Amino acid sequence: MKTFEELGVASEILKAIQEMGYENPMPVQEEVIPFLLGEMNDVIALAQTGTGKTAAYGIPVIQCIDIRKKQPQALILCPTRELCLQIAGDLQDYSKYVDDLKVLPVYGGSSIESQINSLKRGVHIIVATPGRLIDLIGRNTVRMDEVGNVILDEADEMLNMGFSDSIDEILAEVPTTRNMLLFSATMPAEIAKITKKYMKQPREIVIGNKNESNENVKHQFYTVQAKDKYLALKRIADYYPSIYGIIFCRTRKETQEIADHLIEDGYSADSLHGELSQAQRDSVMQKFRIKNIQLLVATDVAARGLDVDDLTHVIHYGLPDETESYNHRSGRTGRAGKTGTSIAIIHIKEKGKIRLIEKGIGKKFEERNIPNGKAICEKQLIAWVDKLEKVKVEEEQITEFLPSVFRKLEWLEKDDLLKRLVSLEFNRLMEYYRNAPEIKAPDLYSSEGRREAGREGRDGRDRAPRRTQPGFTRLFVNIGKVDGIYPNTLIEVINHNVRGRVGLGKIDLLQNFSFFEVESSQAEKVMSSMNKAEFLGRRVSVEIAQEKQGGDRERGGSYGRRSESQDDYSSVRKSNFAKRKEGDRNRVNRTNDRGSFGTRKPTDRKKRY
Repeated sequence: MKTFEELGVASEILKAIQEMGYENPMPVQEEVIPFLLGEMNDVIALAQTGTGKTAAYGIPVIQCIDIRKKQPQALILCPTRELCLQIAGDLQDYSKYVDDLKVLPVYGGSSIESQINSLKRGVHIIVATPGRLIDLIGRNTVRMDEVGNVILDEADEMLNMGFSDSIDEILAEVPTTRNMLLFSATMPAEIAKITKKYMKQPREIVIGNKNESNENVKHQFYTVQAKDKYLALKRIADYYPSIYGIIFCRTRKETQEIADHLIEDGYSADSLHGELSQAQRDSVMQKFRIKNIQLLVATDVAARGLDVDDLTHVIHYGLPDETESYNHRSGRTGRAGKTGTSIAIIHIKEKGKIRLIEKGIGKKFEERNIPNGKAICEKQLIAWVDKLEKVKVEEEQITEFLPSVFRKLEWLEKDDLLKRLVSLEFNRLMEYYRNAPEIKAPDLYSSEGRREAGREGRDGRDRAPRRTQPGFTRLFVNIGKVDGIYPNTLIEVINHNVRGRVGLGKIDLLQNFSFFEVESSQAEKVMSSMNKAEFLGRRVSVEIAQEKQGGDRERGGSYGRRSESQDDYSSVRKSNFAKRKEGDRNRVNRTNDRGSFGTRKPTDRKKRY
């Protein structure tokens, strides 16, 4: 292994990085730095998050700056404000002993006037998010005719976030003779398009295999029913007493609700999503960095560029749609040579998605059972004993108080004293888990498991009659399979529109409408909230499902009698709910007398609610 000095790093930069604790270059640094310090050609560097990419391009870029020219000579583009600030901070640290070098972070959410003033005074390196930089270009306040190096950091994520046109606009302002450095954790097809469009015979440097996950990360998944998802999350958090991690959710609403529930239940948690103000986001991140918060509940976009190296776990409360997104999430842990665990909480139908991710990252997931109460209490107790053994005793500080403490406790035997200490610490936890039932994975071959997976019989229903679970109310909703609804989609629609936790039971998806169960105490709230909702531009209607006397099948209130069999559907009278062409099962015509929903092909299954 070479040293930084052998790589050709200048003495003033070498001094700064040694003070930061850098001893030997990481693999990506060893590959990239000498190349960039030589002939500055285009480079594609593929390496996982946390492998030292910033130093790999930051050190040579700093070293190539001409301090005498007070104009931007290097431009670093990144997707989020957090990553922008992290990169700028790292570059300032590396250039601590490079006199008069100016690095400017440019991002939305802060004063543009302040950034304009800094540009007027002169800067050498700009670290920017695309949106704010385009704003500055539009105001003619930034010149880029001297830019010799353009770096796209987290390039795949910028494309995922829709910055392709912005990148085109920015690069049009940069000299065509510039060098382009593209750094990414994955290599999707969109990245290949960028290389062909903007780069000149780039050298590709790959650390590990393309799109392969970090070797230091273990991948696990737990399969649960939808109604048990939050309870499973709590048990996983309890099973790892020293957990310090990020819980990823798919929507802002879900993110806030999960964080609120965790806080209410006594966990050290907070949320990070796009609806928070910049001041709120900064406050949350500061508390998370100093470990005042153990669990950060976040959306994918909000969590990009987090400067946190010691995460023990990443938990996927909802799996992302793309393998690259999963890779980015799980890459937040297992950084800087440390180990980490990536945990997915899924339902039966998502097992296929797990297999696709396994193929994409080149690693197998370990399927695990949700820990029971006894195992959790034992794990917590052992962790507490470890802390007790390692606690630092300040003899001078406590000596004067010990005699009175000894007198107060002298009547207790050693065993009694230990029992009381344990009880003081764990009574609440043990009480909670004393009678708590086990959370079991649904059986794929049971009727409940088939419903969880959306696998009804050929005619859209089980042969056995439906029986509502005790304590639950069965509701009718006017959307079904023809609308592109799956169990997870319906759950997301409910979570998106109903405030607070909803206790869900059985879900039955039929061709043209569906039924789902909720806890009876929440039925009115769910109906009230859902009846204000839209799905794919169509108004949602939810009612209590009624069982007609005499053995007739279920129906949905004012919408008239419904047949659960698609074969019987042609006999249902036409109503405001639907007017179908006879014999046409594949198209839904939404007519004027039921609202201006228009006509939509059933193949249009994008979620836009």
